[in-house]
Amino acid sequence: MFCVKCGVKLADSEKTCPLCGTIVYHPDFQHPNGESSYPKNKMPEIKSGSKALCGAVLIMFLIPIIVCFFADKTIDGKIDWFGYVVGALFCTYVALALPLWFRKPNPVIFVPCNFVAIALYLLYINIAVGGDWFLSFAFPIVGGICIITTTVVTLIKYVKKGLLYILGGAFIALSALMLLIEFLADITFKTAYNGWSHYPFGALFLIGSLLIYFGINSAAREMIKRKLFF
Repeated sequence: MFCVKCGVKLADSEKTCPLCGTIVYHPDFQHPNGESSYPKNKMPEIKSGSKALCGAVLIMFLIPIIVCFFADKTIDGKIDWFGYVVGALFCTYVALALPLWFRKPNPVIFVPCNFVAIALYLLYINIAVGGDWFLSFAFPIVGGICIITTTVVTLIKYVKKGLLYILGGAFIALSALMLLIEFLADITFKTAYNGWSHYPFGALFLIGSLLIYFGINSAAREMIKRKLFF
């Protein structure tokens, strides 16, 4: 017997599909008592870390690198934009494909790795264009976002409660980061201060404060749940 919705094979004793929850019904069939094909309240584990899959993904990334190299070399006999393509593909690979090599990738480790890859890419761009903005602008901004994101991911993974406090604190930290971005931009690029950062600062700070308020006030939190039907 098979589920009519997801197609998974079912034991004769199944009354609901253990994967999608669809009710198993047949007008000419009565469910005998017996053991289920799957443990109750437990989804089948999806195996990761397949070397064949990781190798295939790696080849998919190597193909555009090789093509772009010869394309850039053929145009005028020298390498111009090839490095930008490699950097972008490297950041994409670290974010999407590198965790596939591990059976249980830990986001607390891989999130900082993504920001390190982005920082290295920006450093390459800074060197390639002869700029002097990496240390004074790009590095502290990427580092600040990395610290905030990694902290949120770590708290969500290991604390497992107080989500509203965690998200509220993250929004407030991001609001402060907006002020830092404008300050560093004015210093690095010699622009006049116009206060644009006050607008995202105010919006993010209010959102963060509101989330913390709902975390403290259980009555308001329950009211929002009823209003939004969740």
